[in-house]
Parts: sequence; structure tokens; C-alpha cells
Amino acid sequence: MKIQDYNFAGKKAIVRVDFNVPIQDGKITDMTRINGALPTLKLILEGGGALIIMSHMGKPKGKVKAELSLGQIVDAVSKALGAPVKFAEDCGKAQEAAKALKPGEVLLLENLRFYPEEEGKPVGIDKEDPAYEEAKKAMKASQKEFAKTLASYADCYVMDAFGTAHRKHASTAVIADYFDADNKMLGLLMEKEVQAVDAVLSNIKRPFVAIMGGSKVSSKIGIIENLLGKVDKLILCGGMTYTFAKAHGGEIGNSIVELDKLDVALGVEELAKKNGVELVLGIDSVCCTDYDFATATVKDGAKVEVFESNKIPAEFEGLDAGPKSREKFAAAIKGAKTILWNGPAGCFECDDFTPGSRAIGDAVAEATAEGAFSLIGGGDSVACVNKFGLADKVSYISTGGGALLEAIEGKVLPGVAAIQG
Repeated sequence: MKIQDYNFAGKKAIVRVDFNVPIQDGKITDMTRINGALPTLKLILEGGGALIIMSHMGKPKGKVKAELSLGQIVDAVSKALGAPVKFAEDCGKAQEAAKALKPGEVLLLENLRFYPEEEGKPVGIDKEDPAYEEAKKAMKASQKEFAKTLASYADCYVMDAFGTAHRKHASTAVIADYFDADNKMLGLLMEKEVQAVDAVLSNIKRPFVAIMGGSKVSSKIGIIENLLGKVDKLILCGGMTYTFAKAHGGEIGNSIVELDKLDVALGVEELAKKNGVELVLGIDSVCCTDYDFATATVKDGAKVEVFESNKIPAEFEGLDAGPKSREKFAAAIKGAKTILWNGPAGCFECDDFTPGSRAIGDAVAEATAEGAFSLIGGGDSVACVNKFGLADKVSYISTGGGALLEAIEGKVLPGVAAIQG
């Protein structure tokens, strides 16, 4: 069922959203996720439905933690929706509150992850424990009951949390089993996310350029291997640069490196060659002798210099793409018709190490203006785009980090499969 075709009049809709928003001193510092869900929520209300909103916040691991209560965001959600929002202090015991809802009314459930059944993982028992498998089996049964309880609150289910679509949790996938095909659907945000992923992986316009940043080759290897069967060019930047440099015997100073993945880096190069993909790696780096990652600042007295990425002195650490690398990246992006960007080129939080990511962002925006479809995903890449004021100059910014990466890797997302079958 498509949400646009559903008749919500007189119905109660339970909607899984991703309201895992950053909070500082009791105030939301970034409304992006809440704003992203508004079109779906307003569509239901305007269609004459009653709205039950559910989400998680943080990682309470099955315990009630006041600092992770969704009660903190009730006022912000009310203001954003333009409608008063009621609050159920226990998401697992909200039957009466849900039953009392009238068309046009809104109920926000407390943090789903206050219940261990939401994630479906046994609590307080190690995987090595002989009793773990039995505990896991029991928890899966409890998870089904929890999902059944959530489903009992409503007439229909809407999945609109792409950021958690890669998790088979009670509220993201299991709950869908308790609704027939005519009463479960993807929300508007989810539809856009699925279409965006499809645009870069299935409906490809060439040349297709992917940009993968990040510190480790190991965390991206599945994605990289999948992309090498699809892209024309693959730019690898960020900390993984130095694992590739080291694999060829380069000197990388104090730069981050995965010494046990040197063969993996060489394998990536070989696969790119085999598939006829142009693999683009940085050739120089902006380096520092003493950088504080906790505060994102260069410490007093530290030196910042540019070196070739395979000739970095012992006391220096590579923290951003150098000027020659930036030119190389921009040239590789120019003329692209499909672009995927996940991961920055360096420690962009510090102005000394922003230029690499900025160069990529500008090149992506320029290519987009010339007709390319550009998909930006992952928290750091999105933060880059926002920092540089480029949000309205790219085609689509994904709300999902892990979910987007797993979709790119070619994995089936449980939250999507539960609706689409």
C-alpha cells in the first residue's frame, strides 16, 4: 500500500520515526530528523487520522534513563507539527491513551529502547555463556509480544525511520507482521530514501563517481567491493588513505593505519583494475604534529605542513587531503552524472583540515548544477554539506547512516522488506 492512496479518516496510525535527535542542556540542537518526518505526520493528520508516534533515543540498553526520555521533545514536536502532542510515559502500556485518541490528535510514546524487547537482545548475559542461545530464543519470543502490543494501538502501521531500517527491531520490522498488506506502508521520507538509493545503484546515469571517506578500510570494504561492480570512478579519501600508502611501502608517520588490512587495500586496487574502475587516491596530505581529537583543535606549538602521502615524517599525522589531492578529486568528480558521497576527506571539524572535504563538496555541488544526481549520506558527510552551506546544492541528503551503507552494500533492509515483502 502506498501512503498517498491510504484513507486515514477515522483510523489510528502508528508511525515509526527517527527522533533520535541531539540534545544539549535540555534543548534540541538539530531538528533535521524531526523536520524530515513532518510531511508523513501531517499527511495522516490532514487525512483525518489520529497519530501515534514512536521512536528510540540513544542507547539505554533496556533501562529507563531520564536523560534519554522522549518527554524532552514533546514541546518541540508539538510546535513543529502545529498540534498539541500527548505523551505516554510507558510505550509498552499505552493502550488506554491510544484508545482515547480522536481524529487529529497526537500521542508520542516513550523511548522504545527502554524495553530490551525493542532490540531483541538478551540483557546481562555474555555471548560466550552456554545459556546465551536459550536466552536469545526467549528474548525473540518476548520481542514478538512487544511488537504485538505496539501494533494493538493502531489500525495501520507506517515505517518512516530510514536511519533504523537496517535493524530488525520490534518497531521497525517485527510489528509489520501484525498488519495485512493493505494496512502497512512506507512513509514519505522512507519512499524518498529508497528512491534515492535506487537512483545511485539501479537507475545509474554515467559517469558514476563514488566518494568514500572515513578512517578504516575494514569498515567500508563490503561497500567498496559492491561499488567496484557499479561505478566508473571511486575516490577513496580520509584516514584509509594511509593504509593504501603503507601497503605500497610508504612512510606515513603517525597517521592512522590498519596494518592487518594492507592485503585488503592491495586487493581493492586489483579488483578496481579488473573491473575497469578508475581508483582515485590522494597524493598529498595536510599533516600535524599534535592534534587534539577530543576538542578538534591543533595544540599550541604544533606544526601543520603538507607532505606527499607516502613520505610523511615520523612526528607528523595526516589529517586532510593536500592541495594536489583536492585538485585530483575535483577533476575526477567533474562531468559525473551520478554521485555518491559518504565520508569526509579529513578532520573537517577543525578549520585547518576543512579544505579537503570542502573541495569535494564544491565539486559535487558544481556537478549537480550541471545535471548530476548527487546522494550524500552518513553523519559526517551531511555535517560537511551543512557546514559548507551546500545542502540546497546537492540532489538528496540521506537521513540514514548505517542503513544507507548497508543498502549500498547490497543488503536487504529489514524495515523495507517488512513492508514490501
